[in-house]
Amino acid sequence: MSRAARLLDLMQVLRRHRQPIQGAALAQQLGISLRTLYRDIATLQAQGAQIEGEAGLGYVLKPGFVLPPLMFSADELEALVLGSRWVAGRSDDAALAEAARNALAKISAVLPPDLRFELDSSALLVGPGSSLEASSNALSSLSDDSVQATLRKAMRNERKLMLHYLDLKGAASERIVWPFALGFFDSARVLVAWCELRQATRNFRLDRIESMQVLAQRYPRPRQALLAEWRAAEGIAPQ
Repeated sequence: MSRAARLLDLMQVLRRHRQPIQGAALAQQLGISLRTLYRDIATLQAQGAQIEGEAGLGYVLKPGFVLPPLMFSADELEALVLGSRWVAGRSDDAALAEAARNALAKISAVLPPDLRFELDSSALLVGPGSSLEASSNALSSLSDDSVQATLRKAMRNERKLMLHYLDLKGAASERIVWPFALGFFDSARVLVAWCELRQATRNFRLDRIESMQVLAQRYPRPRQALLAEWRAAEGIAPQ
């Protein structure tokens, strides 16, 4: 578990207790040592959290403290990016669209370098509403939340995928791909990946993927590099 995630968990535990809770009980709930707990409490206090108490007496969090964006998990950051991009690209209200872009810029400005890099190079893309023809078939079960979560995790970890895929003509094929972007359109979700079979970047609609498996092998090139090259080749500006 990352330190940021650990601090977030500590804040969540403290929020659940209105009365002081002993440090030993906190450490046990979080699965960390007392020494680590005391260090984490000191870190949060330095960031402005009103945590009162001391070793042997217990700790309580006073209301009013809001965690800074650097405490967001990877999934939370991706949700913020996708939501902001959707509003910025789809809203009929110019002021609201600009507010979404400004909010994302403010979040990026206060993130630590590693998370800022992940946010700025997010693989979740929002497509224009008319870019894909409406599908007459409902999306298959493969495009549900759990599968999208699996795809996002595979992209973050730069893992290869084995796909069993049906093309527009219904022909089946087996592909090993390097996933690096997930596009959200009105009528479909589209995986963008380097295909080892075709030796080129290909788009795969999630409703045409019959099955998939995340492989143990990492693909040999950074996801951000694949994404940047694809954007350049397609003439797509960063969102």
